[in-house]
Amino acid sequence: MENTLPACPSCGSEYTYEDGNLLVCPMCHHEWTREEEEENIEEDVKDAVGNVLSDGDTVTIIKDLKIKGSSNVIKQGTKVKNIRLIDPEDGHDLDCKIPGIGQMNLKSEFVKKI
Repeated sequence: MENTLPACPSCGSEYTYEDGNLLVCPMCHHEWTREEEEENIEEDVKDAVGNVLSDGDTVTIIKDLKIKGSSNVIKQGTKVKNIRLIDPEDGHDLDCKIPGIGQMNLKSEFVKKI
């Protein structure tokens, strides 16, 4: 019989089980509800190729990006470390510090997780 329960959102383990109204991971002991699982599915921020992004990830820019109100450009291939997920403002759902540019918000559709 195949396990139809979702993988653990904390460690990714496939060995989750139900305990009353909770879902439990035997590997990392994380507990969550079905409602939290549904909220997490809707809130997942994905990069340009569909990888789920998390706070602290390192990404690369996939195309040259012009910076609004400036003549500067963020070059394709620029590595950005330690991103932070934020509530979207005009589609910008990542907060990060870009080397040589500084603090700014980016759209997840223009980055790829390393």
